[in-house]
Amino acid sequence: MAQVTGIGGIFLRSRDPARLAAWYRENLGVPMSDKGTVTFHWVDHMSEDNPGTTTMALFANDTEYFGEPGQRAMLNFRVDDLRALLTKLKARGVEVLPELEDSEFGRFGWCVDPEGNRIELWEPADGM
Repeated sequence: MAQVTGIGGIFLRSRDPARLAAWYRENLGVPMSDKGTVTFHWVDHMSEDNPGTTTMALFANDTEYFGEPGQRAMLNFRVDDLRALLTKLKARGVEVLPELEDSEFGRFGWCVDPEGNRIELWEPADGM
């Protein structure tokens, strides 16, 4: 049967791809190339306790969850220590949103990249 087997990528428009790639590399540790690309291989980072999943979710057009109304997509990065990362980002002058959310899925926090894109940071609950 012909079907989708996973999310192949996330693509963002950028006014300055090289600068934005450097920001993601330096602040979030995303190992982006100078051309602004990275491929994650979940099998390298998964275990029985940590399956390394990626989620696709649809939101209503009028959602406020993404931040600015013009933002058509939001990145969600899985992180290993949300509080430590948020502290590091604040120290670097990155805009970190004050709210945190705890749920059965784990803990969530948000920051904003230099082009105004709201980014969700997710520390998964045990077993996720």
